[in-house]
Amino acid sequence: MKTMMKLISGAALAMALGAGAAHAQVLFWSTQAKPVEETQKMRDQVLSGFEGGVDYQPQDDGPWLTRVQAELQAGSGTIGVLGALHGSLSSLAADLVDLSDVDLGGAKVNEAYRELATLDTGEQKYLPWMQATYIMAANKKALEFLPEGTDLDTITYDQLTAWSKNLAEKTGSPKFGFPGGPDGLKHRFFQGFLVPSYTKSMVTKFRSAEAEAGWNKFKELWQYTNPNSTNYAFMQQPLLTEEVWVAFDHVARLADAFNQKPDDFVAFPAPAGPAGRGFMPVVAGVAIPKTAPDMDKAKALVAYMLKPETQIATLRATNFFPVVEVTLPDDMPNSVKLSAPAVAAMTGAEDALPALLPIGLGDLGGKFNQVYTDTYERIVLGGQDVRAVLDEQADVLRGLLEQAKAPCWAPDAPSQGACPVE
Repeated sequence: MKTMMKLISGAALAMALGAGAAHAQVLFWSTQAKPVEETQKMRDQVLSGFEGGVDYQPQDDGPWLTRVQAELQAGSGTIGVLGALHGSLSSLAADLVDLSDVDLGGAKVNEAYRELATLDTGEQKYLPWMQATYIMAANKKALEFLPEGTDLDTITYDQLTAWSKNLAEKTGSPKFGFPGGPDGLKHRFFQGFLVPSYTKSMVTKFRSAEAEAGWNKFKELWQYTNPNSTNYAFMQQPLLTEEVWVAFDHVARLADAFNQKPDDFVAFPAPAGPAGRGFMPVVAGVAIPKTAPDMDKAKALVAYMLKPETQIATLRATNFFPVVEVTLPDDMPNSVKLSAPAVAAMTGAEDALPALLPIGLGDLGGKFNQVYTDTYERIVLGGQDVRAVLDEQADVLRGLLEQAKAPCWAPDAPSQGACPVE
Protein backbone atom coordinates (compact mmCIF):
# COMPACT_ATOMS: atom_id res chain seq x y z
CA MET A 1 0.00 0.00 0.00
CA LYS A 2 2.84 2.39 0.91
CA THR A 3 4.56 1.61 -2.38
CA MET A 4 1.34 2.37 -4.27
CA MET A 5 0.96 5.67 -2.39
CA LYS A 6 4.55 6.63 -3.29
CA LEU A 7 3.84 5.90 -6.95
CA ILE A 8 0.67 7.98 -6.85
CA SER A 9 2.47 10.83 -5.06
CA GLY A 10 5.27 10.73 -7.61
CA ALA A 11 2.79 10.80 -10.47
CA ALA A 12 0.90 13.66 -8.86
CA LEU A 13 4.11 15.65 -8.48
CA ALA A 14 5.06 15.04 -12.09
CA MET A 15 1.60 16.12 -13.23
CA ALA A 16 1.69 19.22 -11.04
CA LEU A 17 5.10 20.21 -12.33
CA GLY A 18 4.23 19.46 -15.91
CA ALA A 19 0.76 21.00 -15.90
CA GLY A 20 0.57 23.97 -18.18
CA ALA A 21 4.02 23.31 -19.70
CA ALA A 22 2.58 24.07 -23.10
CA HIS A 23 0.90 27.24 -21.85
CA ALA A 24 1.59 30.25 -24.04
CA GLN A 25 2.83 32.42 -21.17
CA VAL A 26 6.36 32.12 -19.82
CA LEU A 27 6.46 31.54 -16.07
CA PHE A 28 8.91 34.05 -14.62
CA TRP A 29 9.80 32.77 -11.12
CA SER A 30 11.48 35.58 -9.19
CA THR A 31 12.75 36.59 -5.77
CA GLN A 32 12.66 40.27 -6.75
CA ALA A 33 9.92 42.97 -6.90
CA LYS A 34 7.87 41.20 -4.23
CA PRO A 35 5.96 44.13 -2.70
CA VAL A 36 2.45 44.20 -4.16
CA GLU A 37 2.87 47.59 -5.81
CA GLU A 38 6.16 46.59 -7.44
CA THR A 39 4.74 43.26 -8.59
CA GLN A 40 1.83 45.00 -10.30
CA LYS A 41 4.16 47.48 -11.98
CA MET A 42 6.32 44.63 -13.23
CA ARG A 43 3.28 42.96 -14.76
CA ASP A 44 1.62 46.09 -16.17
CA GLN A 45 4.53 48.34 -17.11
CA VAL A 46 7.51 46.07 -17.69
CA LEU A 47 6.32 42.68 -18.95
CA SER A 48 3.07 43.53 -20.72
CA GLY A 49 4.95 44.24 -23.95
CA PHE A 50 6.42 40.76 -24.26
CA GLU A 51 4.82 38.83 -27.09
CA GLY A 52 3.12 35.69 -25.82
CA GLY A 53 2.74 36.97 -22.28
CA VAL A 54 4.51 36.47 -18.98
CA ASP A 55 3.22 34.98 -15.74
CA TYR A 56 5.34 36.92 -13.24
CA GLN A 57 5.38 35.21 -9.83
CA PRO A 58 7.58 36.68 -7.07
CA GLN A 59 8.42 34.51 -4.07
CA ASP A 60 10.49 34.58 -0.91
CA ASP A 61 13.86 32.88 -1.26
CA GLY A 62 12.82 29.65 0.49
CA PRO A 63 9.72 28.80 -1.58
CA TRP A 64 11.50 30.04 -4.72
CA LEU A 65 14.35 27.58 -4.26
CA THR A 66 12.11 24.71 -3.16
CA ARG A 67 10.02 24.92 -6.35
CA VAL A 68 13.11 25.16 -8.56
CA GLN A 69 14.74 22.16 -6.91
CA ALA A 70 11.53 20.11 -7.14
CA GLU A 71 11.29 20.70 -10.89
CA LEU A 72 14.96 19.90 -11.41
CA GLN A 73 14.59 16.70 -9.41
CA ALA A 74 11.51 15.71 -11.43
CA GLY A 75 13.34 16.37 -14.69
CA SER A 76 10.59 18.63 -16.05
CA GLY A 77 8.71 21.69 -14.98
CA THR A 78 6.83 24.86 -15.81
CA ILE A 79 9.35 27.56 -14.85
CA GLY A 80 10.69 29.28 -17.95
CA VAL A 81 12.87 32.05 -16.49
CA LEU A 82 14.40 32.57 -13.07
CA GLY A 83 15.00 35.97 -11.52
CA ALA A 84 17.14 36.22 -8.40
CA LEU A 85 20.19 37.76 -6.80
CA HIS A 86 23.66 36.60 -7.77
CA GLY A 87 24.12 34.49 -4.66
CA SER A 88 20.89 32.54 -5.19
CA LEU A 89 21.68 31.82 -8.83
CA SER A 90 25.24 30.76 -8.02
CA SER A 91 23.90 27.86 -5.95
CA LEU A 92 22.15 26.52 -9.08
CA ALA A 93 25.05 26.90 -11.53
CA ALA A 94 25.10 23.27 -12.68
CA ASP A 95 21.38 23.37 -13.50
CA LEU A 96 21.31 26.58 -15.56
CA VAL A 97 21.39 26.84 -19.35
CA ASP A 98 24.31 28.58 -21.09
CA LEU A 99 22.95 31.93 -22.32
CA SER A 100 25.95 32.82 -24.50
CA ASP A 101 23.83 32.51 -27.65
CA VAL A 102 21.06 34.89 -26.53
CA ASP A 103 20.81 37.75 -29.04
CA LEU A 104 20.77 40.98 -27.05
CA GLY A 105 20.35 43.15 -30.10
CA GLY A 106 23.31 45.39 -29.40
CA ALA A 107 22.52 46.12 -25.75
CA LYS A 108 25.82 46.87 -23.97
CA VAL A 109 25.84 44.95 -20.71
CA ASN A 110 28.11 45.93 -17.82
CA GLU A 111 31.16 43.76 -18.49
CA ALA A 112 32.09 43.24 -14.84
CA TYR A 113 28.60 41.95 -14.11
CA ARG A 114 28.55 39.82 -17.26
CA GLU A 115 31.80 38.17 -16.16
CA LEU A 116 30.40 37.68 -12.66
CA ALA A 117 27.43 35.89 -14.21
CA THR A 118 29.62 33.15 -15.68
CA LEU A 119 29.96 31.81 -12.13
CA ASP A 120 33.53 30.79 -13.05
CA THR A 121 32.24 28.10 -15.42
CA GLY A 122 33.19 29.53 -18.81
CA GLU A 123 29.48 29.65 -19.69
CA GLN A 124 26.99 32.51 -19.37
CA LYS A 125 25.00 30.93 -16.55
CA TYR A 126 22.80 33.99 -16.17
CA LEU A 127 22.62 37.49 -17.57
CA PRO A 128 22.62 40.58 -15.33
CA TRP A 129 19.12 41.98 -15.00
CA MET A 130 19.21 44.95 -12.65
CA GLN A 131 21.34 46.43 -9.90
CA ALA A 132 20.95 48.44 -6.74
CA THR A 133 23.04 49.42 -3.76
CA TYR A 134 22.94 51.47 -0.58
CA ILE A 135 23.77 55.15 -0.34
CA MET A 136 23.64 58.09 2.05
CA ALA A 137 21.00 60.82 2.15
CA ALA A 138 20.93 64.15 3.94
CA ASN A 139 18.50 66.96 4.52
CA LYS A 140 20.02 70.14 3.10
CA LYS A 141 19.65 71.69 6.55
CA ALA A 142 22.51 69.44 7.67
CA LEU A 143 24.99 70.77 5.13
CA GLU A 144 25.93 73.88 7.08
CA PHE A 145 27.26 71.62 9.85
CA LEU A 146 29.67 69.70 7.61
CA PRO A 147 33.23 69.66 8.96
CA GLU A 148 35.51 72.04 7.11
CA GLY A 149 36.99 70.52 3.95
CA THR A 150 34.44 67.69 3.67
CA ASP A 151 33.32 66.76 0.15
CA LEU A 152 30.22 64.55 0.21
CA ASP A 153 31.43 62.57 -2.81
CA THR A 154 34.60 61.56 -0.94
CA ILE A 155 33.33 61.54 2.65
CA THR A 156 35.05 59.28 5.20
CA TYR A 157 33.81 57.58 8.35
CA ASP A 158 35.85 60.04 10.40
CA GLN A 159 34.15 62.96 8.65
CA LEU A 160 30.68 61.40 8.99
CA THR A 161 31.25 60.97 12.72
CA ALA A 162 32.49 64.54 13.10
CA TRP A 163 29.50 65.78 11.09
CA SER A 164 27.08 63.81 13.25
CA LYS A 165 28.77 65.18 16.38
CA ASN A 166 28.36 68.74 15.07
CA LEU A 167 24.69 68.11 14.31
CA ALA A 168 23.95 66.67 17.75
CA GLU A 169 25.77 69.40 19.64
CA LYS A 170 24.60 72.38 17.60
CA THR A 171 20.96 71.38 17.08
CA GLY A 172 20.40 69.90 20.52
CA SER A 173 19.59 66.33 19.46
CA PRO A 174 21.21 63.48 17.47
CA LYS A 175 20.40 63.74 13.76
CA PHE A 176 22.13 60.70 12.23
CA GLY A 177 19.76 57.82 11.48
CA PHE A 178 20.44 54.13 10.89
CA PRO A 179 18.12 51.26 9.83
CA GLY A 180 18.82 49.31 13.01
CA GLY A 181 15.33 47.92 13.62
CA PRO A 182 14.25 44.27 13.30
CA ASP A 183 13.42 44.70 9.60
CA GLY A 184 16.23 47.13 8.78
CA LEU A 185 19.07 46.16 6.47
CA LYS A 186 21.70 46.71 9.17
CA HIS A 187 23.54 43.45 8.48
CA ARG A 188 24.25 44.58 4.91
CA PHE A 189 25.83 47.78 6.22
CA PHE A 190 28.29 45.86 8.39
CA GLN A 191 28.98 43.13 5.80
CA GLY A 192 29.35 45.33 2.75
CA PHE A 193 30.30 48.78 4.00
CA LEU A 194 31.82 49.18 7.45
CA VAL A 195 33.93 46.02 7.81
CA PRO A 196 35.32 46.04 4.21
CA SER A 197 36.12 49.76 4.50
CA TYR A 198 38.43 48.99 7.41
CA THR A 199 39.73 45.53 6.45
CA LYS A 200 39.30 45.03 2.67
CA SER A 201 37.51 41.86 3.73
CA MET A 202 34.09 40.62 4.77
CA VAL A 203 35.10 37.27 6.24
CA THR A 204 38.82 36.55 6.50
CA LYS A 205 39.69 39.67 8.54
CA PHE A 206 36.48 39.57 10.60
CA ARG A 207 38.31 39.53 13.93
CA SER A 208 41.35 41.58 12.91
CA ALA A 209 42.71 44.68 14.62
CA GLU A 210 41.45 46.65 11.60
CA ALA A 211 37.93 45.28 12.10
CA GLU A 212 38.15 46.21 15.77
CA ALA A 213 39.00 49.77 14.74
CA GLY A 214 35.97 49.86 12.43
CA TRP A 215 33.58 48.71 15.13
CA ASN A 216 35.03 51.24 17.56
CA LYS A 217 34.44 53.98 14.99
CA PHE A 218 30.81 52.90 14.64
CA LYS A 219 30.45 52.92 18.43
CA GLU A 220 31.70 56.51 18.36
CA LEU A 221 29.20 57.38 15.62
CA TRP A 222 26.41 55.72 17.63
CA GLN A 223 26.77 58.39 20.33
CA TYR A 224 25.34 60.87 17.83
CA THR A 225 22.71 58.55 16.34
CA ASN A 226 18.98 59.02 16.92
CA PRO A 227 18.01 56.42 19.56
CA ASN A 228 14.88 55.54 17.57
CA SER A 229 17.25 53.92 15.07
CA THR A 230 16.74 50.63 16.90
CA ASN A 231 13.18 50.70 15.48
CA TYR A 232 13.81 52.02 11.95
CA ALA A 233 13.35 49.69 8.96
CA PHE A 234 13.05 52.20 6.08
CA MET A 235 14.90 55.51 6.50
CA GLN A 236 12.68 57.45 4.10
CA GLN A 237 10.02 58.11 6.75
CA PRO A 238 12.27 59.53 9.51
CA LEU A 239 13.94 61.68 6.87
CA LEU A 240 10.57 63.04 5.77
CA THR A 241 9.51 63.80 9.34
CA GLU A 242 12.96 65.28 10.04
CA GLU A 243 13.53 62.97 12.99
CA VAL A 244 16.88 62.44 11.29
CA TRP A 245 18.79 64.66 8.90
CA VAL A 246 21.45 62.21 7.69
CA ALA A 247 20.88 58.51 6.97
CA PHE A 248 22.15 55.36 5.27
CA ASP A 249 19.87 52.87 3.47
CA HIS A 250 19.06 50.93 0.31
CA VAL A 251 18.18 53.23 -2.60
CA ALA A 252 14.67 51.74 -2.75
CA ARG A 253 14.14 52.51 0.96
CA LEU A 254 15.03 56.18 0.44
CA ALA A 255 12.89 56.65 -2.66
CA ASP A 256 9.76 58.08 -1.03
CA ALA A 257 11.73 60.86 0.65
CA PHE A 258 13.40 61.82 -2.63
CA ASN A 259 10.13 61.65 -4.56
CA GLN A 260 8.01 63.57 -2.06
CA LYS A 261 10.49 66.34 -1.21
CA PRO A 262 13.22 66.32 -3.86
CA ASP A 263 14.31 69.88 -3.08
CA ASP A 264 14.95 69.04 0.58
CA PHE A 265 17.55 66.28 0.15
CA VAL A 266 20.93 65.40 -1.30
CA ALA A 267 22.22 61.89 -1.98
CA PHE A 268 25.88 60.91 -1.74
CA PRO A 269 28.19 57.85 -1.56
CA ALA A 270 28.75 55.70 1.49
CA PRO A 271 31.84 56.70 3.49
CA ALA A 272 35.38 55.44 3.01
CA GLY A 273 37.61 53.89 5.64
CA PRO A 274 41.36 53.20 5.73
CA ALA A 275 41.01 50.22 3.33
CA GLY A 276 38.72 51.90 0.76
CA ARG A 277 35.12 52.85 0.08
CA GLY A 278 33.39 49.57 0.80
CA PHE A 279 30.00 49.20 -0.86
CA MET A 280 27.68 46.32 -1.65
CA PRO A 281 26.40 46.07 -5.22
CA VAL A 282 23.11 44.18 -5.28
CA VAL A 283 23.12 42.39 -8.63
CA ALA A 284 20.06 40.46 -9.79
CA GLY A 285 20.11 38.23 -12.85
CA VAL A 286 17.84 36.28 -15.16
CA ALA A 287 18.55 32.62 -15.89
CA ILE A 288 16.92 29.60 -17.48
CA PRO A 289 16.72 26.24 -15.70
CA LYS A 290 17.50 23.16 -17.75
CA THR A 291 13.90 22.01 -17.20
CA ALA A 292 12.34 25.05 -18.92
CA PRO A 293 9.41 23.84 -21.07
CA ASP A 294 10.05 26.17 -24.03
CA MET A 295 13.69 27.18 -24.38
CA ASP A 296 13.14 29.56 -27.31
CA LYS A 297 10.45 31.55 -25.49
CA ALA A 298 12.53 31.64 -22.32
CA LYS A 299 15.55 33.00 -24.18
CA ALA A 300 13.33 35.55 -25.91
CA LEU A 301 12.15 36.78 -22.50
CA VAL A 302 15.74 37.01 -21.23
CA ALA A 303 16.63 39.15 -24.26
CA TYR A 304 13.54 41.28 -23.70
CA MET A 305 14.58 42.00 -20.09
CA LEU A 306 17.92 43.42 -21.32
CA LYS A 307 16.42 45.81 -23.90
CA PRO A 308 17.20 49.43 -22.92
CA GLU A 309 13.52 50.39 -22.86
CA THR A 310 12.72 47.40 -20.62
CA GLN A 311 15.59 48.34 -18.33
CA ILE A 312 14.22 51.87 -17.96
CA ALA A 313 10.72 50.51 -17.28
CA THR A 314 12.22 48.19 -14.65
CA LEU A 315 13.93 51.15 -13.00
CA ARG A 316 10.61 53.00 -12.81
CA ALA A 317 8.91 49.94 -11.32
CA THR A 318 11.52 48.83 -8.80
CA ASN A 319 14.12 51.58 -8.22
CA PHE A 320 16.73 49.03 -9.36
CA PHE A 321 19.12 50.53 -11.88
CA PRO A 322 19.93 49.30 -15.42
CA VAL A 323 22.84 46.96 -16.14
CA VAL A 324 23.05 48.06 -19.79
CA GLU A 325 24.04 51.42 -21.22
CA VAL A 326 20.94 53.61 -21.38
CA THR A 327 20.10 57.27 -21.68
CA LEU A 328 17.63 58.06 -18.94
CA PRO A 329 14.67 60.19 -20.06
CA ASP A 330 14.02 63.55 -18.42
CA ASP A 331 10.79 62.40 -16.80
CA MET A 332 12.34 59.83 -14.47
CA PRO A 333 11.19 59.92 -10.82
CA ASN A 334 13.03 62.29 -8.53
CA SER A 335 14.33 59.30 -6.59
CA VAL A 336 16.26 58.24 -9.68
CA LYS A 337 17.51 61.73 -10.45
CA LEU A 338 18.88 62.09 -6.93
CA SER A 339 20.20 58.55 -6.48
CA ALA A 340 21.84 57.98 -9.86
CA PRO A 341 24.72 60.49 -9.46
CA ALA A 342 25.45 59.20 -5.94
CA VAL A 343 25.54 55.58 -7.15
CA ALA A 344 27.80 56.56 -10.07
CA ALA A 345 30.14 58.52 -7.79
CA MET A 346 30.41 55.61 -5.36
CA THR A 347 30.83 52.76 -7.84
CA GLY A 348 33.26 54.79 -9.97
CA ALA A 349 35.35 56.22 -7.11
CA GLU A 350 39.12 55.67 -7.12
CA ASP A 351 38.85 53.97 -3.74
CA ALA A 352 35.73 51.93 -4.63
CA LEU A 353 35.77 48.52 -2.94
CA PRO A 354 32.87 46.27 -4.06
CA ALA A 355 31.78 43.69 -1.48
CA LEU A 356 29.46 41.10 -3.00
CA LEU A 357 26.42 39.65 -1.33
CA PRO A 358 27.30 36.34 0.38
CA ILE A 359 27.68 33.41 -2.01
CA GLY A 360 27.53 29.65 -1.57
CA LEU A 361 25.88 29.57 1.84
CA GLY A 362 22.59 28.01 0.77
CA ASP A 363 20.12 27.82 3.64
CA LEU A 364 22.81 29.04 6.06
CA GLY A 365 22.58 32.56 4.64
CA GLY A 366 20.28 33.71 7.43
CA LYS A 367 22.67 32.47 10.11
CA PHE A 368 25.55 34.23 8.33
CA ASN A 369 23.60 37.50 8.46
CA GLN A 370 22.80 36.89 12.11
CA VAL A 371 26.50 36.84 12.99
CA TYR A 372 26.77 40.49 11.92
CA THR A 373 23.49 41.43 13.59
CA ASP A 374 24.54 39.76 16.85
CA THR A 375 27.93 41.49 16.68
CA TYR A 376 26.21 44.87 16.28
CA GLU A 377 23.77 44.20 19.12
CA ARG A 378 26.46 43.02 21.52
CA ILE A 379 29.03 45.72 20.75
CA VAL A 380 26.90 48.75 19.95
CA LEU A 381 23.68 48.19 21.90
CA GLY A 382 25.04 45.98 24.68
CA GLY A 383 28.32 47.81 25.22
CA GLN A 384 30.35 44.58 25.32
CA ASP A 385 34.10 44.51 24.72
CA VAL A 386 34.82 44.70 21.00
CA ARG A 387 37.77 42.31 21.00
CA ALA A 388 35.96 39.65 23.04
CA VAL A 389 32.84 39.81 20.86
CA LEU A 390 34.81 39.58 17.60
CA ASP A 391 36.77 36.58 18.88
CA GLU A 392 33.59 34.73 19.86
CA GLN A 393 31.62 35.63 16.73
CA ALA A 394 34.57 34.68 14.53
CA ASP A 395 34.26 31.11 15.82
CA VAL A 396 30.57 31.06 14.88
CA LEU A 397 31.35 32.51 11.45
CA ARG A 398 34.10 29.97 10.83
CA GLY A 399 31.78 27.10 11.72
CA LEU A 400 29.12 28.29 9.28
CA LEU A 401 31.56 28.66 6.39
CA GLU A 402 33.07 25.24 7.04
CA GLN A 403 29.61 23.67 7.25
CA ALA A 404 28.61 25.29 3.94
CA LYS A 405 32.05 24.65 2.39
CA ALA A 406 31.66 28.14 0.92
CA PRO A 407 34.80 29.56 -0.74
CA CYS A 408 35.60 33.25 -0.40
CA TRP A 409 33.94 35.95 -2.50
CA ALA A 410 34.97 39.57 -3.12
CA PRO A 411 36.46 41.52 -1.47
CA ASP A 412 38.17 38.49 0.12
CA ALA A 413 40.76 36.70 -1.97
CA PRO A 414 39.66 33.43 -3.63
CA SER A 415 40.13 30.34 -1.47
CA GLN A 416 40.43 26.61 -1.94
CA GLY A 417 37.67 25.20 0.23
CA ALA A 418 35.85 27.11 2.95
CA CYS A 419 36.68 30.78 3.26
CA PRO A 420 39.06 31.07 6.23
CA VAL A 421 38.44 33.31 9.24
CA GLU A 422 41.83 34.28 10.58
